[in-house]
Amino acid sequence: MTPIKSPLAPRAAAADLLKGTDLTGQTAVVTGAASGLGVETVRALLGAGARVIMPVRDTARGEEVARDLAQATGNSDVHVLHLDLGSLASVRQAAGELLALAPQIRMLINNAGVMATPQGQTADGFETQFGTNHLGHFQLTRLLMPALLAAAPARVVALSSSGHRISDIRWDDPNFRATPYDPWQAYGQSKTANALFAAELNRRYANQGVTANAVHPGGIMTGLQKHMPAGEAQRRGWIDENGVPNPAFKTPAQGASTSVWAATAPELDGVGGLFLEDLQQSTPLDEDSPNPMFGYKLHALDADSARRLWTLSEELIDQTGK
Repeated sequence: MTPIKSPLAPRAAAADLLKGTDLTGQTAVVTGAASGLGVETVRALLGAGARVIMPVRDTARGEEVARDLAQATGNSDVHVLHLDLGSLASVRQAAGELLALAPQIRMLINNAGVMATPQGQTADGFETQFGTNHLGHFQLTRLLMPALLAAAPARVVALSSSGHRISDIRWDDPNFRATPYDPWQAYGQSKTANALFAAELNRRYANQGVTANAVHPGGIMTGLQKHMPAGEAQRRGWIDENGVPNPAFKTPAQGASTSVWAATAPELDGVGGLFLEDLQQSTPLDEDSPNPMFGYKLHALDADSARRLWTLSEELIDQTGK
């Protein structure tokens, strides 16, 4: 089967995808929208007339961004509320506020995330990256399902990464309680979890009108790199000695484009359970390909793993009583 593609080039800016598109009357929720890709995602959606809600950890920064984007787009229908994905209590509080503010949610873009953090735990005792990137979004999405179902056809977009290639789910010790902590392995696990979550969400709810896809936005220099040791970005070839990003990297506006495409593209109507990158449906990784940066490892969409992770996630959250 021919992979689904956007008619635009892979490096098109997010706003370019929505030229001529009218999203008036549709509500989108974008987590982590106070910086980086989230800002450009919201900018594109507001520019097309959508109502956008920004659940963010730093509400002061979120309000500043919302004001700037409202002025830039001419659309003031943008709202900010507090969400700390590392706290299930905060997730529940935010979900309640979201449901009151938006009984119907057409697009949920789970954009927020952390990367390569020092070893630590969330408020509920989960490894920071697994707890924040996966479990926080998992619970938020579950709590928002009534609004997504009410708005059907609705879409959920889960931000993954090429980092998923680093690690499958560590089934015996996802929280690194019995084994040495590695920040990149923890990040890779969380990004695999994001993709598996989208696959299982789609399996469970597509027949009710809620589809879900995983998105790799590409390499982009944003605040996501703030936990990396000094000099590591240069050693990895992400920036040069002057701090200039590798030409292969995208701008934040280009990086946000696949998320916006996943949330709005007519060619993805009723389509879910995919891994998307560069404005197209990704394919299994071919390490002999002339473009080895494109493609996903099979563990990211494994159906059995997706079901197993959903069950594990429910059990872990239920154990907290939250």
